[in-house]
Amino acid sequence: MRILLWHGYLLGGTGSNVYTRSLAREWSLAGHDVVVLSQEAHPEQYDLGHAQAVRPEIGGLLPVFVLDRYEGLEARRLPELTRKERERYVERNAAAVRELLPADLVFANHVLLGGPVAAASGARYAVKAHGSELEYSIRGNAELAAWGRASLAGAEAVFVGSEHIRAVLEEVVGHVERVHEVPPGVDIEEFRPRPREEALDALLKETVADPPNPGNRDERLPDESNAERFEAFFADEGPVVVFVGKLLYNKGVHVLLEALHGVEARAIVVGFGDYRSELEPLAPEGTLFTGALEHRHLIHLLPLADVAVVPSIFPEAFGMVAAEAAAAGVPPLVALHSGLAEVAEGIRPEYAEAHRDLVSFTTGDAFDLADKLRALLALPQATREELGLAARRAAVQLWSWRSVAARLLQPFD
Repeated sequence: MRILLWHGYLLGGTGSNVYTRSLAREWSLAGHDVVVLSQEAHPEQYDLGHAQAVRPEIGGLLPVFVLDRYEGLEARRLPELTRKERERYVERNAAAVRELLPADLVFANHVLLGGPVAAASGARYAVKAHGSELEYSIRGNAELAAWGRASLAGAEAVFVGSEHIRAVLEEVVGHVERVHEVPPGVDIEEFRPRPREEALDALLKETVADPPNPGNRDERLPDESNAERFEAFFADEGPVVVFVGKLLYNKGVHVLLEALHGVEARAIVVGFGDYRSELEPLAPEGTLFTGALEHRHLIHLLPLADVAVVPSIFPEAFGMVAAEAAAAGVPPLVALHSGLAEVAEGIRPEYAEAHRDLVSFTTGDAFDLADKLRALLALPQATREELGLAARRAAVQLWSWRSVAARLLQPFD
């Protein structure tokens, strides 16, 4: 099958970026002819299997859902664009897709603007709703909702990652036909339990290879001197709690930092975002902020943690970080809502009954989070390792990328 995989953003960092590159890899390794279209300037940095990478010329204006910095592009929130600017963006991307036809399938990310781009290609298409466009751009905007609904009407399939996003799609856009629920995936070969010494040695080697970032001027790069900072941090073998994600208020990092003031553990906070400057003064002594890290770092960092916390206070399409931590053999502890709750419910049955309440906590409740962290960290090391292996069983059974990639193509067999 020839598949044109369209994604309007980069291939590193956030969830939909990882989603895109992982599908490109899995589909191409399965024998499909895959072309991935994105704004990634350095696709050679990522494992795309045998997929070809193309960067459409978009004229310098990039519509986004949450305002970030993109090198060489003007990022502007989608609702702030004029209709003419939106249509110009869609047509430039659709033209790039049409140049690569014929294809058996155009698979586009995000209801907007993936839906309009795919529809304008004239080919058979499917759309993946990721959640961010629904919550941050389309909700409450009747014009964008109508555009999204019209774009999805011609799709042969619309994919959602969780029951929560299925409900949000219906609520925000209106009734949509041919919706399929397929969760995102995890690279279970890369994210796996690793011995502490091996993981730390590999992490330090990866950080030594990081590009220069003097004064941490580029928020999308790891902080400078991370190798020395990690080495000093892990010289102390006390309990470690890790957070991975964008540093936005809605991600709930402040809830985690508040909880940690009453817990005998140190935290590693991985990610970038404008909220970092407000979070750092809230952090307990000993907290390490690393800046942005890639999967090449995280596959070694996660096994060094005792717990991975996902404290988001805003609806999430899926708990990707929690699933990756689980695959790495680290017990995840997630806020009990939206797609995070679905990850928690996937893991919970694998735990011994006495520990099933230690997979989630009440959203926004720092006291409950602190109680759950203390309970987890008070368990014997062997018991925590058993929980980590139980979490990995759930990840392998439910969220491997190979199975996810195959399920996404089933409607087109």
